[in-house]
Amino acid sequence: MTPLALLRLSDTLLSRLPWDVAALALRLFPALVFLASGQTKVDGFAIADSTWYLFEHDYALPLIPPAWAAVAATLAEHVFPVLLILGLATRASALALLGMTLTIQIFVYPDAWATHGLWAACFLGLIAGGPGRLSLDRQLLRP
Repeated sequence: MTPLALLRLSDTLLSRLPWDVAALALRLFPALVFLASGQTKVDGFAIADSTWYLFEHDYALPLIPPAWAAVAATLAEHVFPVLLILGLATRASALALLGMTLTIQIFVYPDAWATHGLWAACFLGLIAGGPGRLSLDRQLLRP
């Protein structure tokens, strides 16, 4: 078998991977990262003292008061990942987490572009391709 024929065969076989499997992975893995990060920001049902400190001193964002940013980030890291896991409001949730990722990249950890690029790629894939059939969106929005 020639290298070109082998390439065509492998491309044909791999193209049979259902989008639903890829979309599920694109939803679950970054969602778990953001959810774990959200859990570090709380102590029970309250925002942890360490979170207030970080947003006041280390994560200071322009234009947004630290207290607002702490609350918004904590809520976002709990709500949007759960929605992604469920596949509910997937495109909107992915867009929100993409915005959060860009904010983190630009203002908080500008040297972590490789990690943030992976997250952004997942979110862009979901925005463009949708959540797949293994989602509540599919059940609720089916024509």
